[in-house]
Amino acid sequence: MFPRALVRRYPVLTNRDFRLLLIDRLLAPMAASFSLVGVSFAVLALTRTSAHPAGSTAALSYVLAAQIAPSLVFLLIGGVVADRIPPQRVIVAANLMVALGEGAFGILVLTSHPSLWLMIGLEVITGTGVAIFYPASMALLPRLVPADQLQQASALSRLTMNAATMAGAALAGLVVALFGAGWALAACGVGMLGTVPLLLSMRVGSLGAEREHAPGMVRELREGWSEFRSHTWLWATVLQFTVALAAWYGGFQVLGPAVAKAHLGGAAAWGLITAADSVGLIVGGLVSLRLTPRRPILFVALSGGAIAVAPLSLAMLLPLPLILLASFGLGIAIEMMAVIWNVTMTTKIPADKLARVSAYDGLGSMMGMPVGALVAGPIAAAIGVSATQYGAALVTLLAAALVLTSREVRTTRAAAPVGVSRSGGQDALTGERGPQAGVGPAGGQEVVVGAYLGDPAGV
Repeated sequence: MFPRALVRRYPVLTNRDFRLLLIDRLLAPMAASFSLVGVSFAVLALTRTSAHPAGSTAALSYVLAAQIAPSLVFLLIGGVVADRIPPQRVIVAANLMVALGEGAFGILVLTSHPSLWLMIGLEVITGTGVAIFYPASMALLPRLVPADQLQQASALSRLTMNAATMAGAALAGLVVALFGAGWALAACGVGMLGTVPLLLSMRVGSLGAEREHAPGMVRELREGWSEFRSHTWLWATVLQFTVALAAWYGGFQVLGPAVAKAHLGGAAAWGLITAADSVGLIVGGLVSLRLTPRRPILFVALSGGAIAVAPLSLAMLLPLPLILLASFGLGIAIEMMAVIWNVTMTTKIPADKLARVSAYDGLGSMMGMPVGALVAGPIAAAIGVSATQYGAALVTLLAAALVLTSREVRTTRAAAPVGVSRSGGQDALTGERGPQAGVGPAGGQEVVVGAYLGDPAGV
């Protein structure tokens, strides 16, 4: 399946289940890219009036907020569930919900004129799937590969995802421009359904008998919260990203399509901007295969400040090539940050609590996004799109400056991997069997965007 030279260079590719994961992370992000472009331009097209010839940014705010809002509830539930059962089953449920929400949205756009409330309802279904996906995705990779291959596996996994996102975004922009947003949304639904057989064929062991007789959900959430708040580097950086992602989502994800439609050429330009970001993510992934910063959390905090580039480039109404260049550069920084964050989480947090701690991480990071989505449209209507985007950039920089006042954020160093045994199963290339599933001792007492998010969601 892979050239032997590539397998020798990256031994993690000899792992059958990791190879299945790579195929899944090629299909799912490509399908999700069609949603990222399709939803925005479907809403703008359906809300076009004489008062809003380019479409209503307020309506787009409400629809995108509906996609993010379920994370406030279902991230925590998904974290508990993914610590109890094989996480790929949780991801199957998540992908089926995204397929239902976006597939039905696409069919309605093609056959009728759905109301704003119906669009909001369908995006709630999609958002619920995205919410339960995140903690399960964080918990899956450490159960598939040995601890000493974790950074290599994380970088290759995200490299695959970003290549798929790049290709999907460019193709989705063309599909929307040539055929309409309905076809892009329908393609998203079909692609998500195609991931289910791959996920179900993975062999992922349980975490042991102690998880089979787990305590109640409230107690498990308390345990996860206790672990989360015990690490200053973790909760402080998550608070930074609460603010940064709220500003990014409102200033870039909500208002960006309106800027593209009014000044840059429409859906095709927006697809190119997303694709340029994905190219940067790919380059960042390649760099991450070799680079391990000595102070990973400092790097994460600085990368969070760099997110200001996204709304700033649109606020300045730069020519499209310069916006593409800015998006490319930001993609490099964000991907390096995402790999470093994922590896730090998996090496610092006990494996049997990782999904729950990741749920609090995801909740904290994402909880500001519905707020950003809800307020961006109305604020832009009152003071203008560019002024709102300048404000988003300023808020992002202020959040980075505040988190850097923490000594632990500035000085925390990379840790040795946590000892975790992986699930067994014969490998298709080597014929060897891996160790049986289990959890070793937790490592590290100190001392971290997105699914679908490339993440600042990146997983």
